[in-house]
Amino acid sequence: MISGFSTRSKVLLKMTAGVIVPSVPVLIWWKSAVDDRNKRSEEVRTKVRVPNVQTIDDLLVEKCKPGDIILFDRRCEKCAAGPIAALSCLLSRQFLCKEDPMQTRAVETGTFDHCGIVVPGKAETAKDELDPSNLLFLEATASDGVVARPLLTRLEMSQSRSVILLPLAGAGERRNDEDYEPSEKVIRANEYMKTQLTEFRDRWAAESQKQDYASGHSTLGIIGSLAYATGLHITSPAPTSPSAWLVLSALQSAGIGENLSDRTVLETRVEDFLRDHRFNEKDTVRLRPGWKFLPAVTMRETSRS
Repeated sequence: MISGFSTRSKVLLKMTAGVIVPSVPVLIWWKSAVDDRNKRSEEVRTKVRVPNVQTIDDLLVEKCKPGDIILFDRRCEKCAAGPIAALSCLLSRQFLCKEDPMQTRAVETGTFDHCGIVVPGKAETAKDELDPSNLLFLEATASDGVVARPLLTRLEMSQSRSVILLPLAGAGERRNDEDYEPSEKVIRANEYMKTQLTEFRDRWAAESQKQDYASGHSTLGIIGSLAYATGLHITSPAPTSPSAWLVLSALQSAGIGENLSDRTVLETRVEDFLRDHRFNEKDTVRLRPGWKFLPAVTMRETSRS
């Protein structure tokens, strides 16, 4: 009896050790990632803002408008949302970011696996609506679900290798011309877009909290990446890339993206935003006539390591 109990104890000890030992380096990494994120957050929070002196990020944010898309070439090892979120990031980069040499992209280098869309802030006055610092960045995340954060803070917090901006322009709009005066038609189109993006922002932020989307974001990302790798994404009910799905849904809601089938929206990847639909038949994001993405602008570029 004692011998049998001893044998079972040894088996349990071995099983416990088999779980704990491999977990140790993962827990050490996770603590390091969380500490690094907290340190970054404190640096941003306590950053000295000198009046009338703008940083590079300030200048870049001034160039942004609602509807612009921002893409991230993330460092998965910096993912502080947890091991599952880091795994989702790794699988996304491995399976969803493979380049096709037969297709051209808006940028030559970078592996972009996450994206979000610039949306209007919660302005209390007409002046607030024109203030670039009031812009928000809407994205799907593992830590907070579908969330809209101040755009400037989001850029300062980013530890991605590269961050690029895809400016959106409507028919006849010349965003790079300082002397350009928009027509009434352009103004009405932009106002409609802002209204729709604001409604989309509020609706999905509320729905995310109600459904506790944050708890399932990483799992959705893993399912989407593996389904794409095995060719099952054409029948999977889950989005191939949750962040790309959210952004394309926002564009469609604002009357910018073409009314594609639900299947096409679910199969969209982040990299598809980098391909001009005028020159690529597949793996691209199609906009309504008159709308287009202007040449990509590099917002952040660091070491590829």
